[in-house]
Amino acid sequence: MSAEPGPRKVSRLILLDPADRILLLHGFEPADPADDWWFTPGGGLEPGETRAQAALRELAEETGITDVELGPVLWHRYCSFPFDGRRWEQDEWYFLARTTQTATAPAALTELERRSVTGARWWTSEELLAARETVYPTRLAELFRALLDDGPPAAPVVLDPEIV
Repeated sequence: MSAEPGPRKVSRLILLDPADRILLLHGFEPADPADDWWFTPGGGLEPGETRAQAALRELAEETGITDVELGPVLWHRYCSFPFDGRRWEQDEWYFLARTTQTATAPAALTELERRSVTGARWWTSEELLAARETVYPTRLAELFRALLDDGPPAAPVVLDPEIV
């Protein structure tokens, strides 16, 4: 957790494989495993780290994937949500990234991640659009489809804040 004032700075990845599937992690509220969702890999910046460095480090720690071509920042999002007994406020940047490495094996999960992340799955755009599960950000299926159809935006798109 950062000692800096304001929202926690977070980098996330829209990681695509050669078949244009997106990698999502499955997590849940530690106190209520039935309260679950899918989310993009990523996490908070460590002191002295750039957003890009944090994105790649977090991906390696959470999935073991290190063979990555990092692309542009696609989206910015502010979010605020309750999790593990506290309120989290985050300023999130979403990077486009590509990999040919599709096997996942967490390499260095934090204690909280060990208590709240159950695995990873590659999703097609069609699967994500049809999903009934909760996915964050909430517009991810629509944003992912637009990314595949239109390519990355010319400049990062600011998404509506999500406050739960």
